[in-house]
Amino acid sequence: MRIFDIHAHAFPDFLAPKAIGVLEKNSGCKAESDGTASGLLALMDRHGIERAALVSIATRSEQAKAIVDWSLSLDRERLVPFASVHPRSKDIEGDVRRIAEAGLKGVKMHPLYQEYYVDDPEVFPLYEALEAAGLPMLCHTGLDISFGEEDQASPARFEVVVDRFPKLKLILAHFGGWKRLDLFIERLCGRDVYIDTSYTLGFVSPKQVETILEKHGPDRILFGSDSPWGYLAGQIGFVQDMPLSEQDKEKIFWGNAEKLLGLDSGNA
Repeated sequence: MRIFDIHAHAFPDFLAPKAIGVLEKNSGCKAESDGTASGLLALMDRHGIERAALVSIATRSEQAKAIVDWSLSLDRERLVPFASVHPRSKDIEGDVRRIAEAGLKGVKMHPLYQEYYVDDPEVFPLYEALEAAGLPMLCHTGLDISFGEEDQASPARFEVVVDRFPKLKLILAHFGGWKRLDLFIERLCGRDVYIDTSYTLGFVSPKQVETILEKHGPDRILFGSDSPWGYLAGQIGFVQDMPLSEQDKEKIFWGNAEKLLGLDSGNA
């Protein structure tokens, strides 16, 4: 079975040791790779991952261009880079245009690391630009292991975004909200948004899985691991153990991402 991972992280070689060290310390989690792109590819090889979206986060405005430049240097036969935009950039439209013109397939945002609330009108120009460009936005959703109870990315806040920007191709990470799945089920389950399975194993009950599969359906679920943090074997097993047909599991592992991103067309 072909597998595409919609949610994997890596850093430039010079930055990876420092970044992984800080993240391990803050989260209390041990990374499964060294945090480099080559380390991610090796991890993918070990677990049968054919391709992956390598997602980056711009924690400062000036990082947006550097992320695009680095993304274009990667092995795009197997890695599909998602760039990032800082929500307080003075040139949101230019940042998004640069990403689209570079042929990159999406944008990754993280409200806690980037210090914004997803329903703040200050961020609406970003959603407008992404909607106009047709670029998917993968966004951290729910709590974060390094940030306690801070709720900038609550599923309840995303309801505002979904209502106001119905054409935005939105992917909610962590099955719709890490440690906030009840809110996702209440407010957004069944709406026209994608969710990924990243860093979900161990944080979701069988009843929640059953409810989400029934109400949201397999056509809007994407396999994701949150590598190097998600422990790929367990995340793959989480999807394999879902009470679904093999055809529906194939959609989650590959088909839905193929449709969303156009995986087999050119340098997707």
